[in-house]
Amino acid sequence: MSLERRISLITLGVADVARSTDFYERLGWSRSSASNDDVTFIQLKGIVLGLFSRAHLAQDARVDNTSPGFSGVTLAYNVPSEIGVDAVVKFVVSCGATLVKAPEKVFWGGYSGYVADPDGHLWEIAHNPFFPLDEHGHVVLPD
Repeated sequence: MSLERRISLITLGVADVARSTDFYERLGWSRSSASNDDVTFIQLKGIVLGLFSRAHLAQDARVDNTSPGFSGVTLAYNVPSEIGVDAVVKFVVSCGATLVKAPEKVFWGGYSGYVADPDGHLWEIAHNPFFPLDEHGHVVLPD
């Protein structure tokens, strides 16, 4: 097995989702209708930018929000199925990643787990049934 060379989402853990959303909208970037008061999604070219409370992002990954090792940024690799999440997590761990959170059904209706690369950078491996993938494996958000 190998992974496609892509990132589905970059999620920034922010202090104030509304303030950060306003900033990115002033840049001319539009939030998707998949956004809500707790999280903003912005479709970029081939990737999605997520804005989520830093505390909630740490809680989702089950890491300490105040830890010097938690940068407040996660990368996501989305796959089309729950079985795919399990397979990718197993493969990435076999390549030297550390399992941070075993894959499980999550509050937003998907299935995901977290791994850390050798330097502690967090990757969420996820299946999101609400975000289809295109033929290139890129997340496609609603407008």
